Order: sequence, then structure tokens, then C-alpha cells
Amino acid sequence: MSTSLRGRSVLVTGGTKGIGLGIARVFAGLGASVCIVGRNDEEGRAAQAALAKDGGRVRFCRGDVRRRADMDRVAADAAAAFGGIDVLCANAGILPQARIADMSEADWDDIFATNAKGMLFALQACLPWLQRSGAGRVVLTSSITGPLTGYPGWSHYGASKAAMLGFMRTAALELAGSRITINAVLPGNVLTEGLAAMGKEYLDGMAAAVPLRRLGTVEEIGWAAAFFASAEAGYVTGQTLIVDGGQTLPESPQALE
Repeated sequence: MSTSLRGRSVLVTGGTKGIGLGIARVFAGLGASVCIVGRNDEEGRAAQAALAKDGGRVRFCRGDVRRRADMDRVAADAAAAFGGIDVLCANAGILPQARIADMSEADWDDIFATNAKGMLFALQACLPWLQRSGAGRVVLTSSITGPLTGYPGWSHYGASKAAMLGFMRTAALELAGSRITINAVLPGNVLTEGLAAMGKEYLDGMAAAVPLRRLGTVEEIGWAAAFFASAEAGYVTGQTLIVDGGQTLPESPQALE
């Protein structure tokens, strides 16, 4: 994996901050050319500058995954700049809270527009170049929330993340004929900018629920994505990798004592 990603062209949606930026940093460090996609110009330019400072070949493309036309434009731009697209990391996602009794139709639609429809639009836009790659890779950022666990206020988020896995399994069959693999990373509690803003007490409480007694880093999710994108994972498709420090293992709080 240390060399098989060198020179590959990678597009990361939601790549300007959080887990997406961690994914982009890992791929850039492995010698890939990386296009990071986001909706905020200021965040995008700052992320590009930070990654380029570390020696990465990085390009920022402003785009909204909820708009198919945006994703078509972004994919064409990345392919023109880097000579194609070999890897899509469909990472863009939002995490608003809403209890079921209070949830509006807009709450439900907004989260599915980004987390599920955005994944579809990104893949559709990149598909012609992934097919030409001859060894295309698609890596989804799902979550333990929905596929494995639940949390009050996140029923719509969990549903969207579980939907990604249902999509992945059929997509794996449809894409196999083009020698494209598709897999998903399921992060647990990961330290991001948004989480850090919650304060030390909140972070300590989250870390206490993890057997390894710490939060994950965004780069650790990036390394999982890089494995799925590597030549070494060429025979792996339609699979999931949980990266949660053992968070989903205990059957009760007493198991952590």
C-alpha cells in the first residue's frame, strides 16, 4: 500500500475538513493526486494550502454533492487536472440532530440529500473515469451509527448511513464488470473540529465509552480508506471495516470496568 497509491488520482467529497481532510492528507502523503470537494471556498483554499505545504499534489474544487451538475463539473475538472479519476472517496455528510417527535420533512430530506443522494451523484459523476481506470476504487464513509448502533436524535442520520451500505452491496455487483470495487469505512468516535468545540468534559465522556480509552483520529479513518483503495485490496468489494477502538464490543458499561 505504501507505493500502490502513488500517482493515482483521488477525489474526496467533504474533503475540506474533518474526516474528509484526514482522508485527503493520508492519500496525498502516499503520493496520490487529490481533489478535495466542498461548499465553502475559504475552507477549501485553507485545506488545499495546508495539504500542499506538506508536499501533496492537491486541488480544491468547489461543489455541492446535492447537485448532480456540480458533481459532473467537479469530476470533469479533477479528471482534466490529473489525467483521470482512479479513486472516489464519497465522504461528504452532515450530522444534525432531531428527535423523531419533532423531526420535520425538511430534516429528513436534507440529511438524505447529502448523505445518500450526494453519494450517488458523486459516483455517477466519477463513473466514466473509474471505468477507464481499469482498477477503480470507491470508498464510502458510513458510520457505526445506523448500521450497528443508535443514538437519540440521530434516527435520520443512522438511516442514511445504513442506506449507504444497502446501496454498496448492489453497487458492488454492478461495478464488478468494470473492475471497480466499492467498500465502506464505519468510523466510531473520531476527534474532528466540530467535536473538539464541544469541550473537554464532553470529549472525555465519549472517550470513556471506547475500550482503547481515546477518540480516533481523522487520519486513522484515512488509512482504512487507503487500504480499500490500494492494489492490495483489489479482491475486496462490498465489505465494511469498523474503525471504532472497540466501541461496539462491550455488551454493558460494566464490561469496560
